[in-house]
Amino acid sequence: MQSGKIAEIWTLLGTVPDPEIPAISVVELGVIRDVKFLNNEFIISVTPTYSGCPAVKTFQDDIKTQLNQNKIHNFKIEIVYKPAWTTDWMSNETKEKLRKYGISPPEKFAQCPQCSSTSIELISEFGATACKSLYKCKDCLEPFEHFKCI
Repeated sequence: MQSGKIAEIWTLLGTVPDPEIPAISVVELGVIRDVKFLNNEFIISVTPTYSGCPAVKTFQDDIKTQLNQNKIHNFKIEIVYKPAWTTDWMSNETKEKLRKYGISPPEKFAQCPQCSSTSIELISEFGATACKSLYKCKDCLEPFEHFKCI
């Protein structure tokens, strides 16, 4: 495998779902920081959403599985903490996927992803994961998570 295959690696990584939000990939989440080809192996740099993120092991396992299934064995995954991950690394398309999935995307103000209401109530600073808060819409009464701006 040559360095010209980096685009193929990015494509494969783009099919690996985020283990906590399967509507987006690890590439869309922004945790895949770089792919290089050095000393006859691909170096995949992963930046966790935060230092204690429990999904890091799953990221690694899912990446390994995807690459191995596609007969790519000469790779190494490096965890990189600097610069720290930020929700700014998510594209507008990714944020729209979150909204369609039922999660209020990381924006300054939470908004109900079901009815777009801003009449909402904070239920808990923490949702199913530490990077999300739990809200309830006062208009449609649906509970929803808001991805915190980090």
